[in-house]
Amino acid sequence: MTTQANVVRLTTEPSEQAQHSESHFSKAMRHLLHDRTTMIAFGILVIFGILAFGAPFITDNIIRFDPNDTDPMNNFAPLGTPGHLFGTDDVGRDQLARLLHAGRISLSIGVLGAAISLTIGLVIGLATGFLGGIFDDIINAIITTLDSLPTLYLLILVFALFSPTAGAFVVIIALVSWTGITRIIRGETLSKRSLDYVLSAQALGASSWRIMIVHILPNMVSIIAISLARIIGGLMLTEATLSFLGVGIQAPDATWGNMLTKAQTYVTSGYGTHLVFPPGIAITVTVLCLYIVGDGIRDAFDPNSRR
Repeated sequence: MTTQANVVRLTTEPSEQAQHSESHFSKAMRHLLHDRTTMIAFGILVIFGILAFGAPFITDNIIRFDPNDTDPMNNFAPLGTPGHLFGTDDVGRDQLARLLHAGRISLSIGVLGAAISLTIGLVIGLATGFLGGIFDDIINAIITTLDSLPTLYLLILVFALFSPTAGAFVVIIALVSWTGITRIIRGETLSKRSLDYVLSAQALGASSWRIMIVHILPNMVSIIAISLARIIGGLMLTEATLSFLGVGIQAPDATWGNMLTKAQTYVTSGYGTHLVFPPGIAITVTVLCLYIVGDGIRDAFDPNSRR
């Protein structure tokens, strides 16, 4: 009779945990939706995303300028010039058209790179944290080795030698950015694998992967969301830094980073100083909003972090 009662109790604990998690999720989402600062930042990101990924339609049907069309007779047109709201560059290319197309590439680098890094981090972090053993030791040694390398200098060397395409650029920076999120996921998994609902699932014969995916992973939603927002911002800044150093994505493809790099060459000459502001503001606002959204998610899902 006692054994049967224990089985019933163990069987019901995961569902009770799920109800608790659902209730916590609902409360967190309600807090998040009432966080005005986070919602404003999220709204700005949505607008930027629509403008960037809708760039081909906007430039073809509204602006009516191709981002690579040149007009040397109309170079360095200032901000607010009729027909060129954000002015033109040294060869007369419309800066608004280039800014929108550049945003498409810059945001894609951040989002796709973060998705790759997060996927690697989730798989390896869950496996090492839950399974442990020799696999955990090997992965930790690899992470420690990679973290000891000067990542920026390594990227500069790789890009200077091979001049990768935008797709290869995303993959390369993602492959050197997975260690941080892996450490976080591993730590969270270690802290959760000894909790009652995980032990109950083990007692009922659930496989390790089922426990990781069904019981542990859903309880790391906030950590994943925060990490994703920060990785996106970090990768966008990495692209801008590499472009500033001359080894990022090269012309004629435009990114916010290489637009800013191109613009800074004219600052000291007194020509085209206005070219600095659109890409500079776009990068700053996007990264700032990503960090605000990340902090908002943390505050919503972790009440102890609220000030």
